[in-house]
Amino acid sequence: MAKPRSTARAGRLVRQPTGYLAFEPAPLPPDPAVTLEGGLGVALAEAERALGRLDGMATTLPNPDRFVAMYVRREAVLSSQIEGTQASLTDLLRYEAGATPGAPDVGDVVRYVAAMNHGLDRLASLPLSLRLLREVHGELMKGQRGGQVLPGEFRTTQNWIGPTGATLAAAAFVPPPPATLMTHLGALEKFLHDRDLPLLLQAGLAHAQFETIHPFVDGNGRLGRLLMTLMLCERGALARPLLYLSLYLKRNRAEYYARLQAIREEGQWEEWLAFFLEGVRETATESATVARRILEMREQHRALIGKEGKAAANLLRIHERLFVRPYTSIEDVAEECELTKAGAGKLIDRLTRNGILQEITGRKRDRIFAYAPYAALFDERLEVVPR
Repeated sequence: MAKPRSTARAGRLVRQPTGYLAFEPAPLPPDPAVTLEGGLGVALAEAERALGRLDGMATTLPNPDRFVAMYVRREAVLSSQIEGTQASLTDLLRYEAGATPGAPDVGDVVRYVAAMNHGLDRLASLPLSLRLLREVHGELMKGQRGGQVLPGEFRTTQNWIGPTGATLAAAAFVPPPPATLMTHLGALEKFLHDRDLPLLLQAGLAHAQFETIHPFVDGNGRLGRLLMTLMLCERGALARPLLYLSLYLKRNRAEYYARLQAIREEGQWEEWLAFFLEGVRETATESATVARRILEMREQHRALIGKEGKAAANLLRIHERLFVRPYTSIEDVAEECELTKAGAGKLIDRLTRNGILQEITGRKRDRIFAYAPYAALFDERLEVVPR
């Protein structure tokens, strides 16, 4: 790793007793301060407007909390994929419905969903802090094998970033050593409580610093990306957690890592923030598009269901539940509507004929039905609306 040209702004390389160089980041905010000249101020304004539109759009959704679960699942899948997990959103939904064991690593995504929900729930009683991050990490890594993972505990050994199989000597980046780890984390926690910077700038800076400190043995990338959403929710920029940057970061993975490394090597905070703010603008715009399409689809399907006569009341009840659990079964419907399996099967047949549900197992027994049009709205190939 090249020596930073702006040590006061980025940090410094420090030789360790065993001979390797580790990076000691300078505390936030950067010094000299981030300048909003050169288009960064415009990027900030556009990102803030897009975020405001998303927050406003969310209020138009009927029972918006019903839809949050799908956003959380989608982010869990995409953030895990950045780290190499192969499980898809379909794998996760099928696993939850009991249709299939899912991909071999679907358990990683399931744990991430639980970790995200834990962190978002805890914000009601616990401020964003090192304690909260440790709790979320504990949920994320729960059940992981091996004594080195340390769920919910900051690392006590040196880690490094590099290609699979790379040694410490050949690492692309070496975070601060365990001896100074808590000093850097304490400074980061203090910065999280700062209110002097615009929130989006603060979130972008905090994410990059967290990634540089790399405080856990494993799970740093996923937790660092979740940190941004936790900040926005805690500070009230979003009433509900509907903004997640993992799709943008996955699409631009090479630039993502290059921008983080450029901070460490050259103090390029403004360039990183421009990239980050474009991600906020693009992701917020896309999420607002999804919200509008949910509304349109919901009304279309409710209109179809309304033509089903006396069965419409139960069908609407099932339909609303599908926004929380888009994969269902005859047994689920029988329990939800307090019907026999035969009665539940007839209701599912009606929804299938109307194109709302689709059978996905190909079996004659223990069948699973997907609300495919809804799940498709969260597909990562969704076209992004231009500025």
